[in-house]
Amino acid sequence: MINLKDVRDAARDMLAKGEVRAVIGYRRGSRGMFAEPAFLDRPEEADELVWDPTCFHNLSLYLVHDRKHLAHAGKKSGAPVAIVAKGCDARSIVVLLQEHYFGRDDVYIIGVSCEGTGVVDERKLARHLNGAQASNAAFDGDDFVFTTAQGEKRLPAREVMADRCLECRNPFPKEHNLVYGEDKTGRQLEAPFAALDRFEAQGAGERWENWARHFDRCIRCFACRSVCPMCYCDECVVDSITFPISTETTADEKANRIRWIERSAARSENITYLMTRAMHLAGRCTDCGECDRACPVNVPIRLLNTKMEKEARDQFGFEPGASIGGPSLVASFLDKDPGEFIR
Repeated sequence: MINLKDVRDAARDMLAKGEVRAVIGYRRGSRGMFAEPAFLDRPEEADELVWDPTCFHNLSLYLVHDRKHLAHAGKKSGAPVAIVAKGCDARSIVVLLQEHYFGRDDVYIIGVSCEGTGVVDERKLARHLNGAQASNAAFDGDDFVFTTAQGEKRLPAREVMADRCLECRNPFPKEHNLVYGEDKTGRQLEAPFAALDRFEAQGAGERWENWARHFDRCIRCFACRSVCPMCYCDECVVDSITFPISTETTADEKANRIRWIERSAARSENITYLMTRAMHLAGRCTDCGECDRACPVNVPIRLLNTKMEKEARDQFGFEPGASIGGPSLVASFLDKDPGEFIR
């Protein structure tokens, strides 16, 4: 069991001593019991930190934002940034380190183990509460207990936990400077890739029918891209946003700039966007599930990413974010890699 006071004391001490520029963590939000990202730069703010099953955001995204801000402002980082990181967040940080997006000395990882509880899925919980608002969530080892104005409501963990947490193989942050909580790796409630296996058990026609419906619903808001720490490119290949325009730029130049896909949210364009993004996340996605959570129309984007993750595991024995010193999937080649598909 994690003692929240220990986390707060550590953050307060680092800020007071100037060992870190800031601490990225969680605090109680404005939406009842749910936590929100917190950015602390003063020791007295450490008492705002919380850690519970509503801390679902992948905070490594804000390390990316920090590096972009420094780069665009032409500043050097100086002291590192401390970050509260659960298992999937820590793996995301490892991938960013493997890709040299920042150095190990630039980040101080305060690891927090999920200890098998995982995080709550807001949509699942809303269906069970039928409009009631929960003010508190507790986990007793098997069930979640939610406190509402109508009293306590006990729900089995598998009914309200995020799908990624049901299948999580590594709830403990292996990479850390400081860590709290027990390592309960292996306590998944479902087998790894269970949701993907259920989907792939359908026939090809049924699978395509389902995906066609999802592709048609996508409104190309790019929420999945915006919330993903691995989508850190200043200019996305499918959505050119940094095309330089000056007073000398002609109308023809503006009209004829390279477009890999059109802006219209047609099925063919949505397929190109979502599949291109999935390919770019191959060997990089750590299954934090933020894309699924952020999608306003409930496209199961996670299934595309976990398909790539499963292929990487089955074909190459590769686990994203497993080790800083390990090779990245698409930037390395081994003689033993399967090559039967090459003609």
